[in-house]
Amino acid sequence: MIRLPLIAPNPPRLSEHLDALRRVEASGVFSNNGPEVRAFEAGVTDTLFGGHGACLAVGNATLGLMLAIRHASGMRTGGLDPKQGTLALMPALTFAATAQAAAWAGLTPLVCDIDPDDWGACALEEERLLQRHGERIGVVVPYATFGNAIDLDRYVHFQRRYGVGVVVDAASSLGTLDDAGLGFGARAPFAVVHSMHATKTFAVGEGGLIHSGDVDLIATLRSMGNFGFEGSRNATLPGINAKLPEITAIIAQAKLAEIDAVTDHRAVLEDAYRTTLPDFQFQAVSGRRRAMQFMPVLLPEHIAHHRDAIVESIEADGVGCGRYFSPHLGEQPWFQATAMIEPTPVADRIAGRMLSLPITDAMSVEDARRAATALASACAAILRPRDRRASVRGPGGAIASVVVIGGGPAGTAMLTSATKRGLLPDLAASGLMVIERGNAIGGGRLGRYAITSDSTAQTFLTAVRDNVHPELARLVDHPAGRAVAAHEGALGVPLTEVGPLLRATGDRLTDIVRENGGTVLTGHEALGAKRVGDGLWSVQVRRLSDGHVFDQLARNVVVATGGHQPLDRLATQRVAGASLVDLASGRLLQSDDVLTVGGFEKVADILTGKRNPKIAVIGGSTSALTTIALLLKSQPALPLGAGAVTLLHRRPLRPFYHSVEAAHAEGFTDFGPDDICPVSGFVYRLAGFRLEARDLVLRMLGIDGRAPDPRVTLHRISGDDDARARATIEEADLVVAALGYRPIGMPIADRDGTQIPLAAHDGQPMVDRHCRIVDADGAPIPGLYGLGLAAGFVPWGPLGGESSFSGQANGLWLWQNDVGLMIIDQVMASKALAAA
Repeated sequence: MIRLPLIAPNPPRLSEHLDALRRVEASGVFSNNGPEVRAFEAGVTDTLFGGHGACLAVGNATLGLMLAIRHASGMRTGGLDPKQGTLALMPALTFAATAQAAAWAGLTPLVCDIDPDDWGACALEEERLLQRHGERIGVVVPYATFGNAIDLDRYVHFQRRYGVGVVVDAASSLGTLDDAGLGFGARAPFAVVHSMHATKTFAVGEGGLIHSGDVDLIATLRSMGNFGFEGSRNATLPGINAKLPEITAIIAQAKLAEIDAVTDHRAVLEDAYRTTLPDFQFQAVSGRRRAMQFMPVLLPEHIAHHRDAIVESIEADGVGCGRYFSPHLGEQPWFQATAMIEPTPVADRIAGRMLSLPITDAMSVEDARRAATALASACAAILRPRDRRASVRGPGGAIASVVVIGGGPAGTAMLTSATKRGLLPDLAASGLMVIERGNAIGGGRLGRYAITSDSTAQTFLTAVRDNVHPELARLVDHPAGRAVAAHEGALGVPLTEVGPLLRATGDRLTDIVRENGGTVLTGHEALGAKRVGDGLWSVQVRRLSDGHVFDQLARNVVVATGGHQPLDRLATQRVAGASLVDLASGRLLQSDDVLTVGGFEKVADILTGKRNPKIAVIGGSTSALTTIALLLKSQPALPLGAGAVTLLHRRPLRPFYHSVEAAHAEGFTDFGPDDICPVSGFVYRLAGFRLEARDLVLRMLGIDGRAPDPRVTLHRISGDDDARARATIEEADLVVAALGYRPIGMPIADRDGTQIPLAAHDGQPMVDRHCRIVDADGAPIPGLYGLGLAAGFVPWGPLGGESSFSGQANGLWLWQNDVGLMIIDQVMASKALAAA
């Protein structure tokens, strides 16, 4: 079978340009923006842009973006010197070159979410960020997604209203026509940067083109692309060498002569794909004609986690397949470390479902239909086994042995614990159902935190390493597994890198559950549970896509909905005898606001203009210490002087040690027999800080000669009359409340429909020592279990832990092992009892 490549160079016919090539060769001048380059620039201005504005040909589109972004960001200061820390606002779904060009221009990429239909930057998000960051945003860099003729009037409005620079990344758009029939961006008052790379529709091997309706702007960019020379060999502007070679310009002239025919043919191929795949989601397109580089299409959401297998099947059928742009900017390690990334739930879903099918000049309509059929067949092969199972046991059609509400780290950790004893297939076959709001299980919100974990890389890897299920064991060598393994021996793992491994694990667990007759309902939420008989619960479930509601009967329900920091708690919280809200007076954030991706930037915005800001962090939890660690190490650094950050805490700060001997070796003796775990011998196994938080505590306590960080002060609150604590909060420029988490509630009703009062409603632990949910009197409710963040579980007996510990223990390792198995054993026992 003939293979259809994803992309292929499309060299133009050069026979009519041989004389020009010989002239260039004879002159020995190959890259001086001479007559051939100027001829191409004039030709493309007239042919594609209707004679509007002017063009500048450059060596490649990335150079063009660097020039244009460098210039546009100078609008703020009236020159070409962008402010320190200026931001470049751009969408998540674009090529890495967009953000890299901004970084090379001295800016920090600010990554925002996208529109779910046209896949370009979300207009509401752009406006929100322009209002929030104000003059810190020096330039907006929208991407004309996949050659789409995006709305440029919106950016003219932004330029006028906010005084912000604009540069359009139109890498795939050379040949695209707007609604008026002109080349995309013909009249734009800002720079529109196109690519002529071999993979593009206008392919010359390598090259780029900047167009603008502003002739003077192009003249300035031309000087910047020639070392900053303006009429002499004296640099008067910032500059680089961005010139296009003469030979490439000759190839480009030949391509220009055929671009209309090429683009029209590709439009026919696009139409063939759309008509052959009526049940698939495609991009909403604007403009009269699009220069199609390839055919982007989204997989159905419920099989997106099978993308690797679908691609393998398509390619085995002789059809090339890509995944532009997956991972998107916000998922790439370099930008996670250096950019400001807003929440991008739409981009996450779109990129995770994206495939790119081939469109080339040599393809026929029949080729496009065959490629489309290969995709449809590959997806059908995935769907058929699921459809057969669904016909036997659909939602609500049978009594489930257990319904797990929440497919985040805790809910999937319970499934992982079952795999360690080889129990998951039996559990699934007995009638397991997992209900998850998102489009996949596994990651939850964990990957949204811009901090390192308080668990080691080894902890995350033990969940899959040597697992009895080979598809789980292979995750050790998966890119996500290798990314986590790279941090073995370090003080934790960045949670942005843990998230992909948990999501990959969730995908494999989903397959195991479904293959053994269980059900994983993504895109659904549980509205509540009601007792309907002895040993039987009815869970009300809503499908998010259309609001359809149904009831699912279950013998057991596991609540793994996670925890949150409720705002209403702040209204009643008192510190040192006074109302926290009154003391903080509008300067209050919760630690979750700081620790999530983009949180540090929120702090930086609040403290803008403060020469020596003061920050008060309230709480003695890991969240409190991690918040301080983030404030100390993030870049660009906050202007924190001596004593700038004060930690206000009630309990002593205790470091974890692996043994009494290890503690004594460092001179730490502040513990007794009740502080030592009888199972492991660890000192402060549950109460002690670990990894990065532990390192900060050891320094602040001066243990083993460590030098405290001069920027941090510890203050233990002595009681309601602690005037110093109150003054610290009142004088702070920012107050961060790290007061722990409460379980995300779900209504639990009795047979008559009345709500069952739960201990968690009064701030007590949600579960008892067996992970059973307890009512307000502390009595366990048969058939209801809970685990995860804020559940309130405390290890005991063979699980170990120091007897002096008070509070709750949260940890992925516990959930994936003893705690998860504790619930599994009880559920399986109830199943056996029901069968008897």
